Amino acid sequence: MARPPELVSLASLILLLALVVEPHGASGSTRGLFGLSNGASEVAGICATSVTIHGYKCQEHQVETKDGYILSMQRIPEGRVEGNGGAGNTKQPVLIQHGVLVDGMAWLLNSPQENLPMVLADKGFDVWIANTRGTRFCREHVSLDSSQPEFWNWSWDELVSFDLPAVFDFVFNQTQQRIHYIGHSLGTLIGLASFSEGHQANTLKSAAFLSPIAYLSHMNTALGTVAAKAFVGEITTWFGVAEFNPKGQQASVFLKSLCNYPGVDCYDLLNAITGKNCCLNFSTVDLFIKNEPQSTATKNMVHLAQTVRDGVIVKYNYGRPDYNVMHYGAAKPPVYNISNIPRDLPIFISYGGKDALSDIQDVQLLLDSLKFHDVNKLMTQFIKDYAHADFVMGTNAKDVVYNQVVMFFENQQ
Repeated sequence: MARPPELVSLASLILLLALVVEPHGASGSTRGLFGLSNGASEVAGICATSVTIHGYKCQEHQVETKDGYILSMQRIPEGRVEGNGGAGNTKQPVLIQHGVLVDGMAWLLNSPQENLPMVLADKGFDVWIANTRGTRFCREHVSLDSSQPEFWNWSWDELVSFDLPAVFDFVFNQTQQRIHYIGHSLGTLIGLASFSEGHQANTLKSAAFLSPIAYLSHMNTALGTVAAKAFVGEITTWFGVAEFNPKGQQASVFLKSLCNYPGVDCYDLLNAITGKNCCLNFSTVDLFIKNEPQSTATKNMVHLAQTVRDGVIVKYNYGRPDYNVMHYGAAKPPVYNISNIPRDLPIFISYGGKDALSDIQDVQLLLDSLKFHDVNKLMTQFIKDYAHADFVMGTNAKDVVYNQVVMFFENQQ
């Protein structure tokens, strides 16, 4: 029997969209389910901890959005072997966008030979790593403090309207070249929505979507049945319209309570959430647990839950027609029309046969939305054995996925 759409909850999104949960959390620990809290000292940036130590040049940048958030970006301007792909501004810029509850560090957990940013840099691209508001290095604002609820009054609509345009404009102003885009998971959703609204019409060169989650109504996860018993309202009661910190005690208690349900195996929660990943290294997963997940807005999680529940890509629903009228001038929130993406935009889509989050049926819905796209501009790749995390942390992702992305970008020269 199909589950009622109203039972799809924020709780399910917390579990289903996070990439991993600590497999062996000891009872009585004060660390929280995912390790250290956001209050821990984190002085060194992503460049220092994960890029320059491998012999790559790396620059830290800050970008201000039009609504006042200060975003951290990292630039890897060249590979370890100089001379690849030209020099200076002749290199093609690539912007890489992570998913929900993680930051740009998620791309840098394997060896340099296996990490997407380094692979691209070594192939001669000018690589820019984006980080969304609320993550550990993006907790500043021109007038708000991250301890204030107002700082967290946003959903992925604001990532579409403010974060992505800000980083695109910054990279374009620095390089004076149109930009190749790569998104994974939520990075695909905000990319598709933003491009459909025409935000990057003059700065986007091509787009690669890895494990796209534009539509989420067919998510197939081992935890779905149990997680669907909780409601969005339950989480908003716990957290309010403020920060959702997966490393915090409230989230830890809630998530552990779901692990106590009969039949839920939290010792293999990664595969239960994302599908059975084929190609992860245990040491990489351990490093992921030490560095991720990151905070997001509770409102963002609610919006994602709405996306699952409603099966359409629309702006945040305020729950009452009069509230929606206040924000949008209509009783229902506006739809993001994916078919409005320019039909001549080169697009690469890669998805996996074992992915429980980016289900094959939902990817087909996305492809149906692009049915009028120029067939010579749309390339798809199906990887039978891949699940959600393999696209970011798979030890063979360079050979299976990244080299295909590189060839796709090179064909757009």
